[in-house]
Amino acid sequence: MAGKPIKRNENIVPLSRDHHSGLLFCLKVKKGLQHKTEPARVARYIHYYWETYLKQHFTEEETILFNRLDSELCNTALAQHSEIAALVTKIYNSANDDSPACAALVTLIDDHIRFEERILFPFLESALPAETLAEIGVQLKSAHTACPAEDYADEFWKI
Repeated sequence: MAGKPIKRNENIVPLSRDHHSGLLFCLKVKKGLQHKTEPARVARYIHYYWETYLKQHFTEEETILFNRLDSELCNTALAQHSEIAALVTKIYNSANDDSPACAALVTLIDDHIRFEERILFPFLESALPAETLAEIGVQLKSAHTACPAEDYADEFWKI
């Protein structure tokens, strides 16, 4: 039985919608690893996803949302962003089969999304005043780039 859908403040809904795309990314990489896809193909996809989407998403969260409070939870999310970025770089620059690093990345991103959705975002919604949330919504509306429908040609996750 699935859990109840998470009710999200309308001003940060765009970031939550992006998380769905992030979970799909994790699923694709995981399937590619299960199918023993050539590691370079998986690494190229990880780099593509990072450059076309995830890096921008992190920037939006960091500059529009996380900087509103000095909070250990925000600091945790920032540290996770740094860890994810470093692992993406390691995978892309690796000349070897780095399937363990790819699997670790999937776990890290999946855990990070669930942390933000279940812990950090509810905390921010309750801790930030309505005016601040509205300001965040305005900033996201002008800065946010939704994850486009993927047009990545190498669908290595399909068999």
